[in-house]
Amino acid sequence: MAPTNDHPGEQTAQDPIKLIAVREAALSVDEVFRAVGDDAAGGIALFVGTVRNHDGGADVDRLGYSCHPSAEAEMRRIAEKVVAEYPVRALAAVHRVGDLGIGDLAVVVAVACPHRGEAFEACRKLIDDLKHEVPIWKHQKFSDGTEEWVGAC
Repeated sequence: MAPTNDHPGEQTAQDPIKLIAVREAALSVDEVFRAVGDDAAGGIALFVGTVRNHDGGADVDRLGYSCHPSAEAEMRRIAEKVVAEYPVRALAAVHRVGDLGIGDLAVVVAVACPHRGEAFEACRKLIDDLKHEVPIWKHQKFSDGTEEWVGAC
């Protein structure tokens, strides 16, 4: 049988950006994982960012995230760059805003690619660029009563 180029794994995904959102509600790892399911993907890389109980040697009690109205559009712009650079079959990213407690999910991103290495690289690029470029700010409240605003994400 002659090889064909119509195998799903050999075609570009129709719209690989499946989910982009900024939300006040609790995030779901399962929702993001389901969003990137693709039969042509051999690897899915998922990153979950959580609220930790310390930063810079100080105990953190809680924090809040706020964002510029353009945050979701900036997330999409970054997702489009990742899709252009890697063989992404599916991509999803959600970030939380509002008040969060220790252990709460702050951000969940996932990327599905034909191979695991590509998935890892694309996922790392996605979260790193989101952290550095999306206008989301963190307001940390420390146990000693001090507070600190931290740049994007």
